Amino acid sequence: MSPITRLQPEARLTGAVVHNGLVYLAGQVADDATLDAEGQMADILRQVDALLAEAGTDKSRLITVQIFLADMGDMAGMNRAWDAWLDPANKPARATIEASLADPYWRVELTGIAALP
Repeated sequence: MSPITRLQPEARLTGAVVHNGLVYLAGQVADDATLDAEGQMADILRQVDALLAEAGTDKSRLITVQIFLADMGDMAGMNRAWDAWLDPANKPARATIEASLADPYWRVELTGIAALP
């Protein structure tokens, strides 16, 4: 049986779950909700880097990412942060949708799946 490892557990969820060679990211939101969408996305991507490193992998191993925007008008700012962070040789599959987020100050939420080396 393959072990399940839970990283950065909180009261209701865990930041990431590692199982069977994959890392499943929980929905990541900015630590500072006063930032604009570009700033929130940059903060989220910093958190993603840290979670993937803790799991033993990195962004080049991302398979898929789902991004939730509170307002599609924030797409350009979110994409600026994404493009600055993205490994252009290893782009994941990506979907971006508009959704109501749990906190009205959150502009962006991201989840995804990465492979271990």
